[in-house]
Amino acid sequence: MRVLVTGATGYIGGRLVPRLLTAGHEVRVVVRRPDRLRDVPWASEVDVVEGDLGDAASVEAATAGVDAVYYLVHSMGGRGDFASTERAIAANVAKAAAAQGVGRIVYLGGLHPERGRLSRHLRSRAEVGEVLLASGVPTVVLQAGVVIGSGSTSFEMIRHLTEVLPYMPAPRWVRSFIQPIAVRDVLHYLIGALEVPSNVNRAFDIGGPDVYRYGQLMNGYAVEAGLPQRPIAALPVLTPWLAGQWVNLVTPIPRRLAVPIIESLQFDCVVHDHDVDDVIPPPAEGLLPYRTAVRLALERERAGEVETSWRNAEVAGAPSDPLPSDPDWAGHTVYVDERRRTSSADRAALWRVVEGVGGENGWYSFPLAWALRGWLDKLTGGVGLRRGRLDPERLRVGDAVDFWRVEAIDRGSFLRLRAEMRVPGRAWLELAVAEPEARSHGARSEYRQRAVFFPKGLAGRLYWFGILPFHGVIFSGMANRITAEAEAGKAPRKEITKR
Repeated sequence: MRVLVTGATGYIGGRLVPRLLTAGHEVRVVVRRPDRLRDVPWASEVDVVEGDLGDAASVEAATAGVDAVYYLVHSMGGRGDFASTERAIAANVAKAAAAQGVGRIVYLGGLHPERGRLSRHLRSRAEVGEVLLASGVPTVVLQAGVVIGSGSTSFEMIRHLTEVLPYMPAPRWVRSFIQPIAVRDVLHYLIGALEVPSNVNRAFDIGGPDVYRYGQLMNGYAVEAGLPQRPIAALPVLTPWLAGQWVNLVTPIPRRLAVPIIESLQFDCVVHDHDVDDVIPPPAEGLLPYRTAVRLALERERAGEVETSWRNAEVAGAPSDPLPSDPDWAGHTVYVDERRRTSSADRAALWRVVEGVGGENGWYSFPLAWALRGWLDKLTGGVGLRRGRLDPERLRVGDAVDFWRVEAIDRGSFLRLRAEMRVPGRAWLELAVAEPEARSHGARSEYRQRAVFFPKGLAGRLYWFGILPFHGVIFSGMANRITAEAEAGKAPRKEITKR
């Protein structure tokens, strides 16, 4: 089918497009800023239309000649009255789809109570669905609650609240019942909606097999992330607005997104019927349980190690993997200390010093500080600095280097060491040699050094900020000394140290 995807730069849209392509569909996307798709792996395989869904002419051009339209946009993070903006955009798309003879609209809305008062966010989602259902174009409205996958706003809020807070003072919404759904299963239903008979024009609830209180979602995440269970106290004095400020303070999620989401969490959001099974059968392997979905999201991130968390387009693309278009606050919290130095030594001379780090050569800055860190590591049950290194001149993947392990090496240009000392998280040290960006003042090479830390829970964050004052001295001194050693023409010592 010829399919138009709106919201292709969003969390769901960015994951849906490659699956539609794999299924053999022709895909068109409409975006206000095509440059946001520059690093997306599938950008060259789709028809990219520049346009604004608020402009009737743009929508008419985008919907011309397509068989189906996916409506995956919202204005929740924008300024002003997002509800009226969403109604206007939905009306534009509905009118254009009807005029162009589109055969199907598929809309992903929000799971909400059948009766009673709704939050601004849930009410707006329901109103958009009503506009599309009244368009005259057969429409399938899929109503989902909390979507579990790395990059989903709801999942990231669970992640960051759980990791940062050892004790959670929370509003009463932590007692609300939630039926989460894995992003993999959301995509299954979205793609299946293309095959729904043309006489179907209605909303369907979708959700995973588990129903939990919100507080249980947080502690389920804690178990899968290897964190202690979080004591949670429901405090009636915390209004949604105050809770939004609190979430904004302790997580990277913007307040303009946090407040509407928290307002929605005041209500039980569970599936009321399973009518969707009559038109879109569930996945053959079954719907993913909540903790399994969390585990898979975390495993995909860990499998990519450093690259996945920095949204490397080469490894992105699985439903739970981060994409280049994901928001900056999605995924792991990552702390980085980066240093660069130009050198008059050639690249070969600089690399000899880099490959000779550790063991008898040490770490080229404040040996007493490194010795103290090794002693503390040994005292707490770690490996310490006494392992040294097997060969003073050459390193191989898997070699131990004091309390590091060689994880990757591209001889002559790049070395990545993974920390094996005891730290509350995961850490790497990357050392690289490259051509200088500008050959000025006799520079013949450039040394690049990056320390990367993935904190685990509050302890990891406190650890990083506790040692941060020493980074300026130790890591800066290391970069300075390595380039100085290369310029002095010094080579690594010849003795082989014992493990």
